[in-house]
Amino acid sequence: MKYLSRLIAAILFIIFFGFALKNDQIVTLQYFFGYQQSAPLVIMLLAFFVGGAVLGALAMVPMIFRHRRDLSRHKKTLAEIQKERDAVQQAGTQAPQPDNIQQ
Repeated sequence: MKYLSRLIAAILFIIFFGFALKNDQIVTLQYFFGYQQSAPLVIMLLAFFVGGAVLGALAMVPMIFRHRRDLSRHKKTLAEIQKERDAVQQAGTQAPQPDNIQQ
């Protein structure tokens, strides 16, 4: 499995490297207010791919924090249930206490 994943990684690297070599033309990106930027096409594609990945990861942050908060709450509840179960189990193993009769 280790060799298969390395082989796939090597094949993907060769494909992307060939893509980069074939797309080395300079492109100009036009922004608002007359600002423009020129760079090779593959660099522009890489920059926008990385930017999209970063924005996607940032969009997941609130969900991750919510899941962590829920997980800690569930762990606390589970610990309380475990304590109650241990107390009931311990009470079941002890001999019953005699009744106190007062005269």
